[in-house]
Formats: sequence, C-alpha cells, structure tokens
Amino acid sequence: MSYMALYRKFRPSEFSEVRGQDHIVTTLKNQIKAERIGHAYLFCGTRGTGKTTIAKIFAKAVNCEHPVDGNPCGTCAACRSIAAGTSMNVIEIDAASNNGVDNIREIREEVAYSPTEGKYKVYIIDEVHMLSIGAFNALLKTLEEPPSYVIFILATTEVHKIPVTILSRCQRYDFRRITADVIADRLRELTEREGVQTEEKALRYIARAADGSMRDALSLLDQCIAFYLDQELTYEHVLDVLGAVDTEVYSRLLRLTLSQDLPGVMEQIEELVVQGREFSQFVTDFTWYLRNLLLLQTSDNMEDVLDVSAENLKRLREEARLIEPDTLMRYIRIFSELGGQIRYASQKRVLVEVAFIKLCRPAMETNTDVILDRIRILEQQFEESMAEIAAGGAYLYQNQTAQMQNTAGKAMQQKESEAPPPAPEALPEDVRAVVKNWHNILNRLHPLLRTYLKDAQLKDPGGGRLGIVTATPTGEAFLKEEAHLREIRNVILQDTGKNMEILVACAGSDPHKEVGAIDIEQVIHTEIEYEDE
Repeated sequence: MSYMALYRKFRPSEFSEVRGQDHIVTTLKNQIKAERIGHAYLFCGTRGTGKTTIAKIFAKAVNCEHPVDGNPCGTCAACRSIAAGTSMNVIEIDAASNNGVDNIREIREEVAYSPTEGKYKVYIIDEVHMLSIGAFNALLKTLEEPPSYVIFILATTEVHKIPVTILSRCQRYDFRRITADVIADRLRELTEREGVQTEEKALRYIARAADGSMRDALSLLDQCIAFYLDQELTYEHVLDVLGAVDTEVYSRLLRLTLSQDLPGVMEQIEELVVQGREFSQFVTDFTWYLRNLLLLQTSDNMEDVLDVSAENLKRLREEARLIEPDTLMRYIRIFSELGGQIRYASQKRVLVEVAFIKLCRPAMETNTDVILDRIRILEQQFEESMAEIAAGGAYLYQNQTAQMQNTAGKAMQQKESEAPPPAPEALPEDVRAVVKNWHNILNRLHPLLRTYLKDAQLKDPGGGRLGIVTATPTGEAFLKEEAHLREIRNVILQDTGKNMEILVACAGSDPHKEVGAIDIEQVIHTEIEYEDE
C-alpha cells in the first residue's frame, strides 16, 4: 500500500476530532440536532484551518442514518460512501479550474433532481472567489431559492472577493487561525500514534512555523520525519530541514547591530548562507523576535503572550533594556518592508545585507524615524572623542607635571641654601586682585585645567582664601588633586607674590553657600576671552 501523507491520514472524520474551531463546530452540531439546517454556508479563513474538512463532516452528518449528538455515525452506508468519495449526494467542485458560466449552469440543471439516497445533495465549492462575474450571477438565483434537499457550502481564503449579493444569501463562518498550543498538542498526539520520538521544543517550533495552519504543520512534520527516518526528531533536526535559524543567532545579530559591528554582521550572514538557511524564513523569524522585544518593553506581564522558554525570556528581557523603543520600531519597520520584498526576490541575501546596513548605518536612511538614532550615534561619538581628548590631555599633563617636579626637585637640592623665604599669606584685597586678573592666570595654566576652570565660579570664603566652585563633580575631583592645586597656586604666586590657599567645591555641595559668589564679568566690567592653545 502506498504511503499516505499525515494530513490526509489523520484528517478528522467527525466534529469531535476537529481542533481550534469550537465556535463553528458547536453551531453546526446544534443546527443538525435541532434540524435547523440552512441552505447556503460560506466558510472563510486562512489555508489549512479545516474549511473543507468540516464541510465534508457536515455533509456526512446531514445524510447520516444514525447521527449521534450531531456527529455522523461513520458506520452507515451514507457515511461510508461519503468517506470513500463515491457518494452521488456530495459533489466537490474546485472553482479555480471550474470557474466559468457553463460549469455553474451544469449545477443549476443537476439540482433539479432529488437525491437517489439520503436526505440532502451537498455542493462543496472550494476557492469560490475564483468564479467569474458571470458564474457568480448564474449561481445567484439557485443560491437564493434552492430546492429543499440542496445545501451549498462555499469555501474561500479571500472573502473580500465574494460579491455582496452572494454574501447576503449565506450563513458566514469565519475560521480562526489555530493557536500554536493547539497545533503542538495535535502533533504530539499524532507522533505518539505513529511511534515517532520527538522533542517538545521541535514540535513547538513546527507549530509556530505553521502560522495557524494545521495542514501546514502536518506537512512540515511529515517532511522532518522523512528526513530523519527512524531517528528522534530534535529541535536541531527541524531547523536543518526547514532551513531555519536558532534564536541565539537572532540575539547575536541584534547585539552586533546595536554595537554597529557591520563586519561581524556580515560574517554571521555568511555563516547562515554556508549552513543553507532560508532567508525568507529568517526575515519572518527575526521580525517576530523584534516583536517580542517590543512587547517586553511595553509591559512586564508578557510571559504568556510570548510563548518562549524561561531561558529565552531572560535573554529577551536583557536585550529589551539594551535598545531604545524608537530604534526597535525602526528595526521592525525595515524588516517588515523586507518581508514583503524578499518573497519574490532573486537575490535574497543582498536584500538582507542591505537591511542590516541600514540598521548599522542610520545616516544612510532618510525616513523621519531614523533621526533619533542618528542623534544618539552622534552624541555617543562626541562623548567618546571627548573622553579620548581628556585621557590624552591628562596623560600629557601628568608627564609634564612629573618632569617639572623632577626638575624642581633637583633644583631644590642644589639650591636649598639659596631658597627664598616663605611668601606672605594673602589678604582679601589680593583675592579681589586675582579675580580681576583671572583671565591672565587661566591663560598661563595647562589647557586641561583651563577646561574645568572656565565654567567655575569664584568665591571669597574669607581669610584671604580663594574659593573655586566647579560645575560638575568630575571637575571638583580633578582640581582637588595636589599637583593641580600646586600649579594654580604657583601661577597666583608669580602674579601676586602671595601664597594663596585655594578651596575647591562642586556646585551641588558648596560648603560656602552663605558667601556671595563673585561674578568675574561684573568685577572687571568686561567680557573675558580665553585663549586656547
């Protein structure tokens, strides 16, 4: 006996076996039990959700000689003939290949004859949206007033293409996408019946990849089992067969992108090519990965919605903190656009690479949502440059200070006997003189010292001391270093001949708030210009 595909072998034969469409099954069973059967039904929904299957079960149930709670018995002559496809009372028509006016006229002629056995003639017209306008018009009258023994079941994946005149004459049933949980449960049940060992993670991935279609899930499972025949079906096996990518790769790519490591991103894409991964599936899964990050940023209670393991959830939470919401929205926009383009593209790898270049180099984009990213990158580059300048200046200054100290030490050893007497302590008038001549003092200091002193306020705390209040704690810490204080005192000593004590504090922790600050510009009545070297 030839092999039968899983989706055919395990097609439900009664309503109780249908998964994920309880709202439709319950309604149809109640109609059958109450004998309130309509004459025209419209089943609409995405592929693989059970439209044709339920239509056949319904056809068996309405013709069954011994229905049980709205279900066909499956043992009577009518049930057996319908299941075998030999019944004259159930006529399946593919509207994709029989979409002309003549085909519908044949139906109109046939409905005039009552069924030779059973109660109802059931016409199942699949992909009904493919009918021509003329065919729809030909069907209209028959659909409106059919004989009492005729039932029409129209099935379509594109209900928006059905004329309103047809819609208004049918009971419409919308088939929902089947959830990943329901599909995974069904796959687990069928693999146990088939005696195939599978990992739970593998079944979960197949269920998600099916995108709400039970038939697609069974076809994917069939494909994976055939490739790894007589072996346990693992998560890695499923990824290999479907050309999919592990979630760790998405995490790695995201982190490389956030760090703008374009060579690293290209190496990762090259690795995907070598492994034979399918780029269409990769784009879909990566977009889904970004969507999960966005949901985590939106709310803290998303564990049930995300449907990921605890390990992956922990990693997702960490990455959600690394990326700004506006940046994440831009990433999702770019990959959503890519998802629509890559399906029919001949150079899929190029499109993926271009998308990642856009992510890593926001300056290449002109959309308004990229402006914040570009500003953020410029700020980061500016901060890094300033840090490098500060580090270089500090290193240069430390070297110069060390050389000066060594030279001064040698000179002191040679001329200890000739050392001048200690300078007298400064008076309040000397403090005001220093303030008035502050710009000259600054221009004789090291450039890095001038950087922190430009924004400082000068105060008179009394006792002939000079108070310097910095704008930042960093400036306070820098100026409080003994080498830096010594240089400032030496310049003041050279200028005034007085040894002046200097107190340094930060604006937020100034211990001399009761002392009025001296505004340099008001004291000298002019604008101070600082000479940069």
